[in-house]
Amino acid sequence: MSEVQKPVYGGQAVVEGVMFGGKHHTVTAVRRKDSTIVYYHLPRESKPVVNRLKKIPFLRGIVSLIQSSASGSKHLNFSTEQYEEEEDGEKQVETKKETKDPSKLSLWLGVAVIGVISFLFGKLLFTLIPVFLAKLTEPIFSGHTAQVLVESLFKLILLLVYIYVVSLTPLIKRVFQYHGAEHKVINCFESGKELTVANVQASSRLHYRCGSSFILFTVIVGMFVYLLVPTDPLWVRVVNRILLIPVVLGIAFEVLQLTNKVRDTPILRYLGYPGLWLQLLTTKAPTDDQVEVALASFQELLRMEKETEKGLESDVIV
Repeated sequence: MSEVQKPVYGGQAVVEGVMFGGKHHTVTAVRRKDSTIVYYHLPRESKPVVNRLKKIPFLRGIVSLIQSSASGSKHLNFSTEQYEEEEDGEKQVETKKETKDPSKLSLWLGVAVIGVISFLFGKLLFTLIPVFLAKLTEPIFSGHTAQVLVESLFKLILLLVYIYVVSLTPLIKRVFQYHGAEHKVINCFESGKELTVANVQASSRLHYRCGSSFILFTVIVGMFVYLLVPTDPLWVRVVNRILLIPVVLGIAFEVLQLTNKVRDTPILRYLGYPGLWLQLLTTKAPTDDQVEVALASFQELLRMEKETEKGLESDVIV
């Protein structure tokens, strides 16, 4: 199978584990305190309306972000629960049937909604705080262009300081290591190498499709978009920043996809380098044990994807 024909997989680091997502499933593997590995599985729901929206440029980025925030929050919640509970047991696969238990359905829907709201609230603060900081510098940096540049600079500084500060905590440092393990597994798979700990460790911990790159691209894209709208008076500036959040997110998503497509093209590959540089902060070199967890998660996903595809092929033949 050529590299172009290979399915595209994504992932996310969680507490003491890694989540990977494919066309039909998302799977998280977590190493518990007793060293056993447990799994959490969520099937991807196929909704015709959502599928159509995900084919529309710029709008598809918003839809994908909402979906990933909702699904990711469930996987993160599971990993946190497993990390906090110390129980003996063999390797197990947990499949949550959301439609069978109304109380569990309400609980997981609540987690999903909280995940989406948290993302939007964080984005709102990340967007507005630089606005007020830039306004304070107006006596020095006056003028529309100067204010937009200063605002973007504050946003970048805020992003870098935040990432650096949280990376100092032991828990987040380990999450960043699992983030590195996730990238290494994807890079190893996409390069066509055998999925072994040694081959994964030899792969890069940086990847063009990373969400860290996306966050940085929102800063860069936002700067150019804000140059097209007024900065005065302040209330107009605040309102247009809020209203333009979906626009910035949609464009940044397309930029992320573009940099991934041209990553093997000379000169154009450098378009994605700013995002890769940021990943030097958001990923850390994983240990072999952490790579084992990432591999377990990815291999479980591959198994489930293969079974689902076989089932779909059987249905077509029948």
